[in-house]
Amino acid sequence: MILTEEYKTVCEEAVTNWFKAAPISSFPVNGGSCVLYKGKQIAVFNFTRRGEWYACQNLCPHKMQMILSRGMIGTDKAEPKVACPFHKKTFSLKTGECLNGDICDIATYPVKIKDGFVYIGFAD
Repeated sequence: MILTEEYKTVCEEAVTNWFKAAPISSFPVNGGSCVLYKGKQIAVFNFTRRGEWYACQNLCPHKMQMILSRGMIGTDKAEPKVACPFHKKTFSLKTGECLNGDICDIATYPVKIKDGFVYIGFAD
């Protein structure tokens, strides 16, 4: 199996399991951290400047390294994005689309905050 095939985008309507990832305090302000879910590394971002949370695969589809949680977050025409620290390719944190025009999207997952904890939505 190709490693990138392990990661599939989940829309909120398809969530069957809200995984309790960690307390809010475990995540840096305006940055990301990695959590492990069933052998998959998931990057979780606390985008404080926007008052929003995002989750995506931690796997960079170019370098095939688990690194996206260490990328810089920002916006591109109001679209929240993460830049891979290896090659600076950027990905939408909402849709997973590669914003540099390459065909190498990433998987994204819904996030909710409840009682001081971060939950990530999965469909398995």
